[in-house]
Amino acid sequence: MTTGIVYHTEFLAHEQHPLHPERRERLAYTDDQITEEGLWEDPRIARLDPRYASREELSRVHDEHYLEFLEQSSRTGGVIDLDTLIPPGLFTQARLAAGGALVAGESVMAGVVRNAFAMVRPPGHHAGTYSGAGFCYLNNIAIMVQSLKNLGCRRILILDWDAHHGNGTQEIFYEDPDVLFTSIHQSPFYPGSGDVTEIGAEEGRGYTINMPVPAGSSDEVYQYLLSEVIVPVAEEFKPDFIAISAGQDNHFSDPLTGLALTAKGYASMMASAVGIADQECAGRLAAILEGGYSVEGGLPYTNIGIIAALAGMNLSNIRDPSSYESLLQQARDPAALSRVEAMVGRIRETHGDVWSCLS
Repeated sequence: MTTGIVYHTEFLAHEQHPLHPERRERLAYTDDQITEEGLWEDPRIARLDPRYASREELSRVHDEHYLEFLEQSSRTGGVIDLDTLIPPGLFTQARLAAGGALVAGESVMAGVVRNAFAMVRPPGHHAGTYSGAGFCYLNNIAIMVQSLKNLGCRRILILDWDAHHGNGTQEIFYEDPDVLFTSIHQSPFYPGSGDVTEIGAEEGRGYTINMPVPAGSSDEVYQYLLSEVIVPVAEEFKPDFIAISAGQDNHFSDPLTGLALTAKGYASMMASAVGIADQECAGRLAAILEGGYSVEGGLPYTNIGIIAALAGMNLSNIRDPSSYESLLQQARDPAALSRVEAMVGRIRETHGDVWSCLS
């Protein structure tokens, strides 16, 4: 079967202002790279058109008053915060991004594609039930997850590897034992949430697993967390579907963050996620683009790596521009792994009574 890529040039329409980090070039350069690599014509890739999410689908996640605020502000322009303006037409563009995520999940569930990557914008994981923030307006992955529940998925694993903690997604599912929210994110960092002690509440206690990592964390740190935490918990949870908030701002060239992942590291992470999906849920996996602001030197290469891993392609040639090698050496902190090992010890202390694999 093929890998679906949800993409449309309408995703380039949203723009707060030309110099904003979350600008249209994030996808325009990736589209150019995909075209250059010949992936749009590759038989292992199926291009999927998005649709507009309905008001009912949005209301499964967001408060109606917040949706009315977005819709009304989109007519003339408005403000959520200094980083998250509401340009005219925003609500329509955000509905298309959410609909792109929905198409990704629906296409996988219907067997149209084996797995999918929704290359959408604006991103979504900072948007909560009642508000947006951090460049996000509608929580695309949460909207998809709620749709998957309606399609028969009982247990869904969310892996959020964006450099910024997905506080909106965590809030939405914090008391839900059917959604296991896991997040690897830089800390201390925006938005300031995502401590190990945030583990969920009520019936959802233990179904939020936060893995804050220090600046300078590189590929080996993320592979360590996959093998020590995410894979064993996934095997115990036995999800029916894996949803990935695929933020590519962990890349060592990203101007907004301080992490040290490479394009090959991203490809390896996705390959691991595909392996979990193949083992636990018949390969059902959909990734939704979140952050990633190195528009020329990072995002096109990380996105290519992710697509290649989803489609089962040879990953040996996935690499970053050779001119960036010195930048990678500056970004990487060799001491980060030992600090993360100690953090995993805290995860075992806080989650060991819920997950036998962590006890």
